[in-house]
Order: sequence, then structure tokens, then C-alpha cells
Amino acid sequence: MRVERITRYPVKGLTGELMDVVDIAAGDGLPHDRRFAFAQGDNPFDPAAPGWMQKRHFACLMANAGIAAIRSAYDPVTGMLLLMAPGFPHLAVDLGLEGDRARAAAWITAHLGPEARGALRLVEAPGHAFTDIAAKAVSLIGLSSVKALSEKVGMELDPVRFRANILFSGAAPFAELDWVGREFLLGGTRMKIFKRTQRCPATEVNPETAERDAKPQKWLRDHYGHADMGVYAAVVEGGRIAVGDTMEPVQADLLG
Repeated sequence: MRVERITRYPVKGLTGELMDVVDIAAGDGLPHDRRFAFAQGDNPFDPAAPGWMQKRHFACLMANAGIAAIRSAYDPVTGMLLLMAPGFPHLAVDLGLEGDRARAAAWITAHLGPEARGALRLVEAPGHAFTDIAAKAVSLIGLSSVKALSEKVGMELDPVRFRANILFSGAAPFAELDWVGREFLLGGTRMKIFKRTQRCPATEVNPETAERDAKPQKWLRDHYGHADMGVYAAVVEGGRIAVGDTMEPVQADLLG
């Protein structure tokens, strides 16, 4: 099996950024993955006492299909965030400046229009990630799984719909769903898969057109009896992963 794509999502719900190589620490996810989020106006999230909250409390594809039309880029060295969308002026902000963070939040609020629940806030908390599950993890999907579902429904589904951190090739369709509890060597890391990824209506949104033009959640249930696509893995031993690296079960797991 081979790593084909590595992606981080600096701002929850916004554009993914491809990476050729990444260093991941034990017990953590990809650096800067879901580091920021735009909290809905009625969201009580407190950066001084961060705790995991369901995605509906933030701007996200599940509730806000229109954010798929936004193109964003984040530079962790300078702290600059670029936002672009049809019909809106480009916005470049320094997320280290409170005024710029407010400008970004106002821009997103205007873009969401009636979908926004009040004035949004751009939120961040040191060490906190705005992920769909509370545990720190890396999400993985086998490309053959996406291809198999595409063939079942007669529609090519872009793997980007599923917003995984790592896409890999070389496994049978949906094989990864049976790996819960097993450990794998992935590049220079060691990971333990601990949970299937249950899909939500976010996967209905076309990442290019921002339209809800598919029903992956329903199709998975119809054809496979579940709504799972991909898995979550905990990083047991940190290290470096690069596109092209191999993914294989640890020897003890393979033999036993």
C-alpha cells in the first residue's frame, strides 16, 4: 500500500492544502489541521477553556454548502490567511491581529448570508483542533473504497468530498474498515486504527461547484449497509510521512 495524497485543513470547512511531506508527533494529528474555525454566532466556545464541540456549532459543509465555493490558503510561518470567493473581494489577513481576525469573520459571515447564525467569530486555542471527533487522530481513506462507491452509483466521486488527511492506494475496497484495533507502519510513523469514520451530509457537497449533487451517506447504506468511509488512526510513534511512502501492518500484527 502506498500514500498517494496528504492534506491538512487549517480552517475547519475550508480548502484543504496538499503536503508532500509532514512530521507528526505521537498523540497528535497533522500540524495546523483544523487549527482554526469560524464559530457560529450562538456558539459558546471559550478559547480560554477549549472543549470539543459538534461541528454544527461552526461553519461547516454539513450545514453550510456555500463555503465550498471559498478558496483559502494559510501560511503558518507568517500567520496570513487568504480568502477568495466569486463575487467577493479577496481578503488577506494576519491571524495574529485581533482586527484582522474580525475582518475575516465578517467576510465569512457575509458570504454565508442567511445560513450564518449571527455574527461569526474566528476561534483558535493552543493545542486544540476543531475536528469531528474529540480524540487527536489522522484520518485515512483507501482510494479503492471511493472508486468502488463511485462505480456502484455510476457517478465519479472526488475523494476530496471526504476530506481525509491521507489517501492511500493498494488495498481492497473498504478493507480499512476491518482494521480497527490494528497497527500500521506509515512512512516513519506507527499508527493504531481505532475508529471507522461515519459520513455525514457534508459529503453531499461538490467541492468544485458547492452544490449538493450526491448522496454518499445514503448510497453507502443502500449498497453496503453502513455509512462508513475511511478510518481514524492514533499516532503511536511520531515521525515523517511523505507522498509515496509505504503503509503496512506491523510484523506482530501481520503474524498474529
